[in-house]
Amino acid sequence: MRRFFIWSALAAVIGLALAGGGYWAYWNFYARFQPVTVTRNQVEIQRLLDESSWISAGGGGQALYLIGYRDSAAMQRFEREEGPKLRAAGVEVRVLVFARPDREGMTQSTAAERATVAELWLTRDWVLYERWTATPVNNWTAAGIPAADGNLARGAVVDAGRDFVSQLSRNLGEAGLQTRYPLIIWRDREGFMKACACSDARSWAFIRDDLGAPDRVAPDVPAVDANGQAPLDYPDGGPPAQSLPYPGLPQVTPVPGQTPAPVEPGQPGQTTPSPAAPATTQTPAPRKAPEARREDDATFF
Repeated sequence: MRRFFIWSALAAVIGLALAGGGYWAYWNFYARFQPVTVTRNQVEIQRLLDESSWISAGGGGQALYLIGYRDSAAMQRFEREEGPKLRAAGVEVRVLVFARPDREGMTQSTAAERATVAELWLTRDWVLYERWTATPVNNWTAAGIPAADGNLARGAVVDAGRDFVSQLSRNLGEAGLQTRYPLIIWRDREGFMKACACSDARSWAFIRDDLGAPDRVAPDVPAVDANGQAPLDYPDGGPPAQSLPYPGLPQVTPVPGQTPAPVEPGQPGQTTPSPAAPATTQTPAPRKAPEARREDDATFF
């Protein structure tokens, strides 16, 4: 009986350990990357998104809001890798950038970044955003853009962007979402508002599933040549070598009474051998008759 209780306790401990390990694996590899379904403050969140100055390259009627700052590597990667997939599914990616405020006396944004953010919120110029993100941060000087520092109106625009992010984070925090960037908000096919602090790429698959986006997109259309024709695809990855023209073969006059042998055509790129000329028939010279042998030339023994 004692042995039975010992084995029962051991089995219970092993079962609890397996259950705990399974739950941890489920949470660590799957659950923690799932988006949050927003069930509180939906009206307030939607109002903030509608009143914000987002920029977009166009797309379908389904909207997805991508919120972050210029130095966010995860945001740049998401836009580069997932943007084409979402647009292929008819999703319009609406980008919202802001300049991070100072933190504990440390400046987290530059004067050029603040000037560019204010310009984007005022003009919603997608071409300017592309130029900005395509230029390294240290090389961007915001040339030709009015400064936001020392400008009351443009400085207020920068502060409005920060206030927008603060209110959005507070409302999403009540829904159980810890704010990290990029912050992505969308509605699934049933109309439920979803939010994701998608700093980890393992969260992006859930967005594609919700919006019906493909995992891969078709490659870019090949460029056309000067004649407006698309280049042909070859199995070996390149155009074939230019073949040499066939040489002109001499005309051979057949010999009467002989049937010329058929000549097989050569392979492309090879010279077809010409048929051998017929041998010339020569008449043999007449043989001379042997001279008569004289008796005095014979040797007698």
